[in-house]
Amino acid sequence: MRRMDRMRNFYFLLKDVARLTARNFERHAAGVQLGLTLAQCRVLVYLQRNEGISQVRLAYLTDTDPMTLVRILDRMESDGWLERRLDPADRRARRLYLKPNALPVLKQIWTIGDRSRNEALVGLEAAQRSQLLDLLERVQDNLNTLLPGNAEPLLRTPDRAAREDTPRAKRPARGATAVRSKRRRMSS
Repeated sequence: MRRMDRMRNFYFLLKDVARLTARNFERHAAGVQLGLTLAQCRVLVYLQRNEGISQVRLAYLTDTDPMTLVRILDRMESDGWLERRLDPADRRARRLYLKPNALPVLKQIWTIGDRSRNEALVGLEAAQRSQLLDLLERVQDNLNTLLPGNAEPLLRTPDRAAREDTPRAKRPARGATAVRSKRRRMSS
């Protein structure tokens, strides 16, 4: 039997790592009786990093069915964790904002995330962890360039923003601007 090319396992590996990471997070969340599902945690975290986001965009970023997201948001709104505000540019749309009551919950989520991530990255030095993130972000950038509507990163962390705002020597010429330009040409 021929040994399979390791690169053919790339997407399977990414999916499996994501699945195992989620299960490890859920294990820790159950241990502290957080009382939230992984989907609810994901919504809060994405909202924290993208305040003022529309419900449609949040559903897309969290890969959550829009109707499921509405139920999650309804619960969070009734718990006093977020508020929906009218979008000044589109009165049919709502923008989402966190309320101070959500901050202690987010602190718990980040604590659980830190613990589960540290377990997953055991044996990797700080430089290796940084390199791993750099490489995954580069793959994400490549895919965002290729796929219309995906031009912005899912999470623009302060660290990533600083790196993106500093030119990279080997950064590909195409990027979000090229994708927007291509979309404009296609719609003309």
